[in-house]
Amino acid sequence: MTIIENRIASSTVFAVLIAVTTCHLINDTLQALMLAIYPMLRDSYALTFGQIGMITLVFQVVASILQPLIGHYTDRRPLPYSLPVAPAFTLLGLVLLGAATSYPAILVAAGAVGIGSAIFHPEASRVARIASGGRYGMAQSLFQVGGNIGTSIGPLLAAWVILPHGQASVIWFGAIALAAVGILSSVGRWYSHHLRPKNTARPTPAVHHNLSTRTVSLSLAVLLALMFSKFVYTSSFSSFYTFYLIDHFQVPVKDAQIYLFVYLGAFAMGTFAGGPIGDRIGRKAVIWFSILGALPFTLALPFANLSWTVILTIPIGLILASAFSAMVVYAQELLPGRVGMISGLFFGTAFGIAGLSAVPLGYLADHTSIVFVFQLCSVLPAIGFLTVFLPSSERLRSAPANR
Repeated sequence: MTIIENRIASSTVFAVLIAVTTCHLINDTLQALMLAIYPMLRDSYALTFGQIGMITLVFQVVASILQPLIGHYTDRRPLPYSLPVAPAFTLLGLVLLGAATSYPAILVAAGAVGIGSAIFHPEASRVARIASGGRYGMAQSLFQVGGNIGTSIGPLLAAWVILPHGQASVIWFGAIALAAVGILSSVGRWYSHHLRPKNTARPTPAVHHNLSTRTVSLSLAVLLALMFSKFVYTSSFSSFYTFYLIDHFQVPVKDAQIYLFVYLGAFAMGTFAGGPIGDRIGRKAVIWFSILGALPFTLALPFANLSWTVILTIPIGLILASAFSAMVVYAQELLPGRVGMISGLFFGTAFGIAGLSAVPLGYLADHTSIVFVFQLCSVLPAIGFLTVFLPSSERLRSAPANR
């Protein structure tokens, strides 16, 4: 742990955890609104699946590139008052999206939302860890579940508010972004207070294991491969699941948004389980189950009828979601003292994989079918077998050694 973490590790600061979790909920609710209105945008602007994927690409890749850079910088020079800047960019993106009258304008709006996410995640994740009192898995899961709940709420808000009132109604949700600016300003003051005694000192990373640099590098590569399997699959859902239901089962748009909420709600529930369970039984065990455990259900989904499709998304969401918190904390233990960089890298990689995969998946759907895309993605959880190459949790907790 860093000097700052040692000072407050005796107790979990739940008020701060709740604040950053709430703002994560707001952040991801607002960005989910953009994803949820894809069917409306497709109809209004006659977009192809490839163009839909490009919107996701712009949003996700902007966030992907910036997050690890911001995290790396703030490991050395924390920026507590950067937190309220994040929802300000998201607010800008919402205004631009609501007022957009062309496809390029939509892409600019998506980029602004991506910048907001890029600024928010590294520092907010660090605050959650500082306020954890040593219960890192629990804190990371609580923080992450806020985002997943927000993501699941987005389609409902789109179905109930935006679809009936039109694209311009997206701007109404700017009030929520303003609330996040206020909350994160308070969190920034708390964060700044805990930085003040050592604000000119550079924390020295503590080594918590005796793993070689080669083993650490291999482990990070494995984790990134597992991230690839998880987030390419979840990207197929976030960008194209509503279209799959609409085109394959002739489901009305509003019903498709509700079915998407079922999947995202299960995903949110699964997210919270992964961290605390990892604190108890080890992160590697959680990673094993959370990737491979979804495989039977993902393989069955493309061949199921509508009822079973909706049912199968529940275990898929529950199981896949438990992976991310465990992987982030596992990586933080591999590279202690690099909390911001790891948080930015993993959140950024998640965004980047989702964005980069959305375009080829979209073009593949244009040239084959949306059903084929889901059949192809169904095998991705098999990459979970690479977990065998990760060091055990016991080795991560072994006595320190110089490297």
